[in-house]
Order: sequence, then C-alpha cells, then structure tokens
Amino acid sequence: MTSESVIERPQDGKNLSLSIDARIQEKMYEEIYKLAHRVGFQGGAGVIMNIHDGTLLAATSYPEYSSAVMSKGEDTKQISSLLSDKQNPFLNRVTLGLYTPGSIVKPFVAMGALAEGIISPSKQILSTGSISLPNPFFPGKFSVFRDWKAHGWVDMRKALAVSSDVYFYAVGGGFEDQQGLGISNIEKYMRIFGFGKSTGIDIGNEAVGTIPNPEWKKENFDGDIWRIGDTYNTSIGQYGFQVTPIQAVKATASLANEGMLIEPSIILDRQNIQKGEVLPFENNSWFKIINEGMRQTVLEGTARGLNIAGLEVAGKTGTAELGALKQFVNSWVIGFFPYKDPQYAFVIMMEKGPHDNLIGATYVGNQVLNWMVAHTPEYTK
Repeated sequence: MTSESVIERPQDGKNLSLSIDARIQEKMYEEIYKLAHRVGFQGGAGVIMNIHDGTLLAATSYPEYSSAVMSKGEDTKQISSLLSDKQNPFLNRVTLGLYTPGSIVKPFVAMGALAEGIISPSKQILSTGSISLPNPFFPGKFSVFRDWKAHGWVDMRKALAVSSDVYFYAVGGGFEDQQGLGISNIEKYMRIFGFGKSTGIDIGNEAVGTIPNPEWKKENFDGDIWRIGDTYNTSIGQYGFQVTPIQAVKATASLANEGMLIEPSIILDRQNIQKGEVLPFENNSWFKIINEGMRQTVLEGTARGLNIAGLEVAGKTGTAELGALKQFVNSWVIGFFPYKDPQYAFVIMMEKGPHDNLIGATYVGNQVLNWMVAHTPEYTK
C-alpha cells in the first residue's frame, strides 16, 4: 500500500514593514487612557493618516487587551474579566466602532451645499439660538430646533468655526428663504466622502455605519415617515447617523489634499499604492473655503485647544448627544496639519462620557500634537 499523504515544507513569508510609529501610538493611547479615567469616558480611538499615500502613523483603540494573555490561556481570572468587561476591550474602535458623529459632519455638508450651488459662502444666516417651525399636528404650536448657543450672523466659514447648528439646519433642510440640500443630497455627499461604506483598510473587517434616510427610518421605526426635523438632525450628525473613526480620518484627508479619497493602510512601501479616487467636485476653491473655516475653528472657534505653538492646525469638533435623556456624549475632533502644506489628517473620538463634562477629544489632540512638535518634529515641520 502506498501512502497518499503529501507533506508541504513551510516557506518563509516576506518581511512586512508597518507604517505605525510606535512612539506616537503609545502617546496617543496614553492620553486617551488618562482622559477616560479622569473624566469617565467609556473608551476612545485615535488615528493619524498620511493624506498623500494613506499610511497610518497611529491607530489606537482604548481599552485594549493583551494578546499574550489570551494566547497562553493560563490566567483564567484575567481572561474571564476581559470577557465580561462592559467596556468591550476586544472591539477595535478604529474600524469596528460605530459612533454618532455630531458636528464633524458639517464640513462635508458644507461641501455639498457649495457643490449644489444652494448658498454662497459669504451669505450670512442669523442664529438667535433656535429655529421654530409650525407643528402640522398641533395648530398654533411650534417644533423648536435649538442651537447650542446664539451665534448671531454667521457665514459658512464662521458657521464651521463656531459650529452653528442653525446655519446647518438651514443649509441641510432649508428654512425661510434658504434652500436646503435635502436628505437625498446629504446622503449623496456623505457617501462621496466615504461614509456608509468600507474604507478598504488592510487590517481586517470594518463596520460601514449608517446614513439616515427615509427608507432607513421606515424600516427601523415601524413605517414612520421622514420629516423635516429628521433632515435637520441628520445635517448636524445626529439622529441615526453612525460612522467609524477610520471613515472620519479618510474623509478628513480628502479635505486636506483637496479632492483625493485615499485608501488607508498600515503597510509601509506598498508596491501598488492606489492614488485614490478623485472626488467629483468641479471647483477646488470649495476645499479652500472649508479648510479656511476649519483653520478659523482652531484660531477662534470650538477647537482653540489645538492652537499650539510650532504647528498650524485646522480642525473641527463634534459633540454627539446620546441616550433618550441625552445624558452622555461622544466627543470628537478631526483635522489636519500643517495647515499651509498639509501632510497628515487626524481624528480622535472619546466614547460615551458625561454630558456636563467640558474636556474631551480636543484636549487629547492638544497633548498629542504638542508632544509630536517636541519629540517627532519630522512629522510636524
């Protein structure tokens, strides 16, 4: 009898060089960890991405677990603790974490408004702190949609800087004489920037998230119809909107490089680097307007914590309210640097912290970027 067994000798694989800079990765994790413990955030994530080739300098998810503990299987008590941990340390929040984005969507809504020609960037809209619409179900009563404060007259750049909800209600859904994008166009431009679909990153599975629309509402709310208030809330990144941090950094990079949507990767010196998808915007000056608004956000707006010495940063904050009672928030900041010659985009997300806390993702960004200026100047000059 002749054996039919076949033995294939093992072969050495090719060496693989990663783009992650361990120093920055460690610093970002440390700052997310410290703030989460200090304030009470459930978790967090941070990413820094080269806007020209998509390589990642850092991709941090907190909390995490020790793979050595799991592979050895000896410390059953610690393994049991990890498995029952409500903070979900096995979730890679960078690629699989789905989060309400809040106001970080506003630059992309603004780009859609410019592309559709519904508003001039110099047109001012008055924010008195809210807008009111007649309630069709209760004559004489009004539905009120609030801003987080009264901002006065704001044009597009200032609306981004101060994060005016009223401005984006009007631009997103329309109000008085201002035409709105409407939910179909909001969804269209969110998808153009890569939300609601895979980024193509080469580190395993991804979540794709949700861009709310009438079909989604009908399916998830027992056939209920879409209303103008749903459009308003979607236009400021609330309602059923969910995105991943890796989607957010990919989209932000396309603002910084003015129109290239590049696939993120942790592989250094990829042989077949994709140059990316050219976004369908006719006028590159639109990117300049958005980026000027994001720079103004850092100089005098909601991201002043990123106005650091030695590095010009452009950014946009987001605070997404969570829960029926809105007692929790996700805190976001996106941006890029150096402002005049962008090389890197970043996103930091702090997950599910107390609503009354005033310290969030921008603080982490401040600590990390200040540290990079001092310790890794090759990335900030």
